[in-house]
Amino acid sequence: MKKILMILTVILFSVANNYTTAGEGTEGKVLPYPIYQKKMANGLNVVTVPYDSPGLAAFYIVVRTGSRDEIEPGKSGFAHFFEHMMFRGTDKYPKDKYSEVLKSTGASANANTSLDRTVYHMTGSSDKLETMFELESDRFMNLKYSIQGFKTEAGAVKGEYTKNSASPYSQLNEKVQETAFDKHTYKHTTMGFFADIVDMPNQYDYSIEFFRRFYRPEYSTIIVVGDVTPENVQALAEKYFSTWKRGDYVSNIPEEPVQTAARYVHIQKPGFPPFLDLNYKGPAFSDKAIDMPALDVLNSILLSDKSELYKKLVIDEQKCRFLGGGAQDSRDPYLISISASLINASDMQYVKDAIVAAYEKAKTTPVDAQLLKDTKTHLKYSFAMNIDNPTSIAESLSAYTWLTNDPESLNRLYALYDKVTAEDLMMVAKKYILPTTLTIGTISPNEKETLQ
Repeated sequence: MKKILMILTVILFSVANNYTTAGEGTEGKVLPYPIYQKKMANGLNVVTVPYDSPGLAAFYIVVRTGSRDEIEPGKSGFAHFFEHMMFRGTDKYPKDKYSEVLKSTGASANANTSLDRTVYHMTGSSDKLETMFELESDRFMNLKYSIQGFKTEAGAVKGEYTKNSASPYSQLNEKVQETAFDKHTYKHTTMGFFADIVDMPNQYDYSIEFFRRFYRPEYSTIIVVGDVTPENVQALAEKYFSTWKRGDYVSNIPEEPVQTAARYVHIQKPGFPPFLDLNYKGPAFSDKAIDMPALDVLNSILLSDKSELYKKLVIDEQKCRFLGGGAQDSRDPYLISISASLINASDMQYVKDAIVAAYEKAKTTPVDAQLLKDTKTHLKYSFAMNIDNPTSIAESLSAYTWLTNDPESLNRLYALYDKVTAEDLMMVAKKYILPTTLTIGTISPNEKETLQ
């Protein structure tokens, strides 16, 4: 708590007129540092957060393109593919030279992809920030690869899929998404459908088109956090990214129809711990509606290791090894997932009934006022305690950038936690925890687990 109080007393410095911040100060915000933003003429947003980390800076580029944007049949997996392909190099900085120059910054580059975005990131010497800008602008604007290089990387992606799919948990997740969604592109995982991955080596021309569509300034945000100034960051952005041409493509994501009955998927796996996965249709992320914060509080109260349900199923009755879950933040409505690892498959129905009963009770029984207050405080300040270095700050800002295209969304969301009431918890339980929107996933030694 002392650390939080010290952070919240930070004195802000003045803001230049050509930058925007979301207010005069940071008082009451979960991120106690000013967020400077400037939108360039080509649509690229440049975000700077000065932070007292002498000689150190985190450099992130958020591309608001993930598996959600893979709308053409037979073409899934390309957002993740480019996470790989972006490290193949350019004429100016081939792969080996890129790595060599990157090492001179004291950083190593990496990337990751999910439903709604691809993020490229590095943390290194702030004295080498210009080198980071030069390297990243070159590959974002001038990526080049041969047909053979494309096929080699497509083969690597297939190998990654094969490795990941060896896990029954990955298999179940893939089946749950495919079953829970009918039309929306959340139907396939970030890796993509296996048939599409197998065919990917034949899609060289489409890969060029995918890059042309999405690796554009209007889809991207640069986030720099650390021992930097907004003036220097913006000057470097103008120097290295101002010639990046704006694109003209907009994804037309299909709308998911309302689910009207429970669905089931099962994996038979003898010798593997039985597993139960309950997936309800949830809301899209919003930093204006109370639904997502209320769901976070509700799930924390019902599923944390201090909850009555956890005490019953894991500690007292020892029916489960693990119990947990929650709602995933996403640009479009996704899933609220509640998972349990069981000791015995014969307890599957019992555990499912106990979980459902806890949520049914939550629909009509107001939570204790002190428990509600303590849970909200824990959620808010456990987050605040962890944003104590450039990388963690940049990582947190990137999440809300890909969700809303505005990193200040982080502060707006956490301000909503203070407003969550007991009535809100009952409201979201009634609104989202419905038997008709449930997709049940199970792993057990049995041929099937059809639960009531």
